[in-house]
Amino acid sequence: MPSLFRRKPTDLVEENVTAVTPDEATDAARPRGYTPSKKELGKETPKRPTVGRRAGAVETRPPANKQEARERRRAARAEAAAEFRREGGPRDRGPERVLARDVVDSRRTIGTWFFGGALIVLIGSSAAMPPAVRLVSNLLWGALAIGVVIDSILISRKIKKLVTERFPKTELRMGSLYLYAIMRSITFRRMRAPTPRVKIGDKI
Repeated sequence: MPSLFRRKPTDLVEENVTAVTPDEATDAARPRGYTPSKKELGKETPKRPTVGRRAGAVETRPPANKQEARERRRAARAEAAAEFRREGGPRDRGPERVLARDVVDSRRTIGTWFFGGALIVLIGSSAAMPPAVRLVSNLLWGALAIGVVIDSILISRKIKKLVTERFPKTELRMGSLYLYAIMRSITFRRMRAPTPRVKIGDKI
C-alpha cells in the first residue's frame, strides 16, 4: 500500500498510453472512405504495351537508305505472299470450304489443262493455219469445254454429298461453294491458294 502512494502521476499516464505505429498514424490521418493504391498494398501494376505496337513485337530501326527500304518492302511482300499461299484469304475460311478444297485437290481435274489448251486452240485456229489444224483446234476446244463441264458436275455432286453428311446445319449457300470448288479445279495445282494439304488419290 505505501508503494502505491509513492508512484508518480507521470507513471500512471505512461501505463494508459498505447503505442502507435507509423502505419496506424498514417491511417488515422487519412479521410474516411480512403482507398489505398496498389503501390501502398505492395502490388505492381503491369506495364501496358505501346499503342500501335503488337505485344512482343521487336522494334526495328528505321531504314538507313532508300535501297534498304526497298529491300524491306520486298521482303514484307514476299512474306505476305507466302502467308497467303499457306492460309488463304477471308473467302477461304470455314470448314465447308476446307472440305471443298480437299475434294478438288484429291483428284486430277481436266480444268487444270483448260487455260493451256485454250492457248493452243487460240494459236491453232488463226487464219494463217491450214484448215486441218483449225479443225483439230476447234475439236480440242470442244473436248476441253465438255470435259470441264462434266468434271464440275462430278465435283459439285461429291461436295454436296459430303457437306450434307458432315455439316447438315450449314448456312453456306451450296451454289457459292460449287463455284469456289470449280474455280479451284481450273487452277494449276502449284498455283492454288491455300496450298493443297492432301495428295491426289487420298480418300476424303
